[in-house]
Amino acid sequence: MILVSNRLPVTIDSIDGNLTARPSAGGLVTALVPIIREQGGSWVGFTGTDYDSRLTGVLNNWHATHNYSLHPVYMSSSERECFYNGFSNQIIWPLFHGLASRCHYDSAYWHSYRNGNGKFAQSVQSIWKNGDFVWVQDYHLMLVGESLRRRGFRNRISYFHHIPFPTPDVFEALPWRTELLFALMHYDVIGFQTLRDVRNFVASLWRFLPDTRITHFGKNLLVETRGLTATIGCYPVSIDFAEFNAAGSPVTRATAAAIAKEAGGMKVVVGVDRLDYTKGILQRLRGFRRLLEMHPESRGTITMFQIVIPSREDIPEYKQLKISIEMLISEINGEYSTPGWTPIHYFHRSVPRDELLGYYRAAHIALITPLRDGMNLVAKEFCAARADDLGVLVLSEFAGAAEELGNGALLVNPNDIDAIAACLYSALTMNEAEQERRMKMMRSTVRTNDVFHWARSFAGDTVAFAAEPPLAASRMAGD
Repeated sequence: MILVSNRLPVTIDSIDGNLTARPSAGGLVTALVPIIREQGGSWVGFTGTDYDSRLTGVLNNWHATHNYSLHPVYMSSSERECFYNGFSNQIIWPLFHGLASRCHYDSAYWHSYRNGNGKFAQSVQSIWKNGDFVWVQDYHLMLVGESLRRRGFRNRISYFHHIPFPTPDVFEALPWRTELLFALMHYDVIGFQTLRDVRNFVASLWRFLPDTRITHFGKNLLVETRGLTATIGCYPVSIDFAEFNAAGSPVTRATAAAIAKEAGGMKVVVGVDRLDYTKGILQRLRGFRRLLEMHPESRGTITMFQIVIPSREDIPEYKQLKISIEMLISEINGEYSTPGWTPIHYFHRSVPRDELLGYYRAAHIALITPLRDGMNLVAKEFCAARADDLGVLVLSEFAGAAEELGNGALLVNPNDIDAIAACLYSALTMNEAEQERRMKMMRSTVRTNDVFHWARSFAGDTVAFAAEPPLAASRMAGD
């Protein structure tokens, strides 16, 4: 397997002039590391740094202890600015999350995106061997498949889309919509998180590539357009259930004990999010404040731990979001705090896995309210961590995870502040028997459909579909 993603699953640090690599955090890394660690293979991605000859040794050492090799892609600061901050994060990210008004369209971004995808394809070409399965990840790299085909690549190539795919009425705002759809058709298999994403993608194909023909192909769809053929399916990404369900390290136990001591018998609400305007953090905080306003009896009986993981802070919009979050938390704490009680505890930092498990296990409620999210693995992590079968998940109905966990979670519209407050109150007053009934259903879903099931089903379908005559033809037509 050759995994291809925008970033390698490591963060490069410079300590006293020495470079070191440590595992990165994030949903994509959480999903993919268990797969490639178990199976072995290669991971192609950007290092997040400028070229440094010392990195070769650091990255080469990774394979000895992790069972997979790292292959870096380097970009100049100007290339990163247009490819990553520009096209990926100022066009695709807001547009695909339904926030078209935040887009900044610039043809220079598009050209840089094409060139950047070519760099990733070149890196894959330098290591691939006959029979390798190339699995490209997410919206930064939608053009890699087309670039590989034009280089004569005949092996299996699949693409998984981790973020939502918008409706045609939203997608049509993209000036390069037709080129992007046609490029995606160079993959053998295209996977999405939810059935809604599949429907939106198919509807966009019909509207912007009007000669498209779509038929059923087993549980998936077979798509043919302009001489290309691909299959489309729904593959909800997941986590390593066993890892989160395990007893935990001393750090996990110590963190859970410290939070329980800090709470002093109060109910604990936890929120864990990367800093991003799509995560609905401000709306969540306003919903928590509304709870305190509408139910005075809850004051002093509940406390919230909000973790915000730094992200994209070189972008002005994200800097302003951080300021807005901190100001709102300050307002709420200033308005409602009493001696011995602080409504919201705020942490702006990355949290190691063992420590995060401690938060999950100490919490009575996980409050997850993205305005729109491809999946949101925090919801699944919380459920997997609850080996006691207790706890309540309050989840945005616009998170991809709602399709799978809606049987046990309290679903809420994240734009409705009163509804968030009402769900929080329901969670606070829910008895343990009801908590256990709901949590057992969600844990069963996550256990059955773990990250290994996700990878096996996707890779298995790629092998099966690549053997079909229409797909063999599509690989030739991509030249």
